[in-house]
Amino acid sequence: MQFGPLYAKYRFYQAAVAVDPADGPETAKKERPGNGGPTDPDRLQTMKSRKLLLLVLVLAVAGAVYFARGYFTGEPVAVRAQQGGGERLVPVEVAKAEQKKVPVNLDALGTVTPIANVALKARLETTITAVHFRDGAHVDKGELLFTLDCRQIEADMKRIQAVIDGAQASLEQAQRDVSRYSDLVDRNATPIVTLNNAQTAVNVSRATAESNRAQLENLKVQLGYCSIRAPIAGRISMANVKVGNFVRPADTSPMATIIQTAPIYVSFPVPQKNLPAIREAIAAETATVQAGIPGDAKRADGAVTMIENSVDASTGTAMIRATMPNDDELLWPGTLVSARMTLRVQDAVTVPANAVSVSQTGNFVFVVEDGKARVQAIVVDRQVGDDSVISSGLKGGETVVTDGQSFLSNGTRVRVQGGRPAPASKPAGT
Repeated sequence: MQFGPLYAKYRFYQAAVAVDPADGPETAKKERPGNGGPTDPDRLQTMKSRKLLLLVLVLAVAGAVYFARGYFTGEPVAVRAQQGGGERLVPVEVAKAEQKKVPVNLDALGTVTPIANVALKARLETTITAVHFRDGAHVDKGELLFTLDCRQIEADMKRIQAVIDGAQASLEQAQRDVSRYSDLVDRNATPIVTLNNAQTAVNVSRATAESNRAQLENLKVQLGYCSIRAPIAGRISMANVKVGNFVRPADTSPMATIIQTAPIYVSFPVPQKNLPAIREAIAAETATVQAGIPGDAKRADGAVTMIENSVDASTGTAMIRATMPNDDELLWPGTLVSARMTLRVQDAVTVPANAVSVSQTGNFVFVVEDGKARVQAIVVDRQVGDDSVISSGLKGGETVVTDGQSFLSNGTRVRVQGGRPAPASKPAGT
């Protein structure tokens, strides 16, 4: 077979295809090998660029398909790397599942209420002559707060005292008369009527003296009303009256108010289903309360002292009241606080809260065994601080993954972050 003519025809066709028809027949004729025209180098470079661009597009599409397959199948990147080539260890952080004493708590929002709240009012119609406290200051029981004008009462006391003195003198005179008339009656020197009149004068003088003494005691009581003292210890409000103001018992607004701040009450509602456990804790004297302002790390300690005698039918809750010593006045009357009541302390298995993952079938953790991650289903009872209390699924002592769970699946080889691969468990007896 003759290959020469066929090869010549192939070269002629290739040169014709390389020529752009828009260049015209003359240009094509010049560039045909049969006519002796040289091939254009720019056109060859353009064809190479197009091939390179096509190769890049093909590689990009292949990469996108590869990663999209991993996204839709949900297969971790680390696992696909293990399947595709050499085994890769996923770096993770771990912690131990611990069995320790954990409190059983009830959290609620409560309100601080004072044990005693006293409104100070005048019991006399008179004028204020002095104010002895600073607005908002802490006052002690018995401390002098206001002084009222008492000059009229003092004058009445002097007048009554004079009446008492006169009655006492008359009484003494009448008693002497009775003694003298008694001797005369015994000797029949005077009629008995005289003795009887003298005895009556004694009784009248004694009654007059006693009556005025009672009035004097009343004036002394009223004089005490002129000095208003603190009936309890606590924080006093601003004074609603100043020196020179006229006060009277009929005034509607108090002169000032005192609120007891130590000790103090914290009241909060709890669901009715928790009442049996709360009553058991109170009977066992294990029920304690911590209260603090939301956002503040400081807490005040106290004890449960009262359960309301009925449940609110509209809310299904019962009111609990705790007494807080509040010596540092951390709790302020009327403040909304977060209250935590501890019923008891019990042994339980705990893991860090960030070790728990959630799936459609429930909670689970990754347990590291033999250098591999294993999925372990668990039941979370509650969360205490940064720990989750596990009611079933773990016994304590297991190594659980706390960071890196998103790159794990059942059976993935792991490496503890910052260390060597998780050690494989040794057979018993070695």
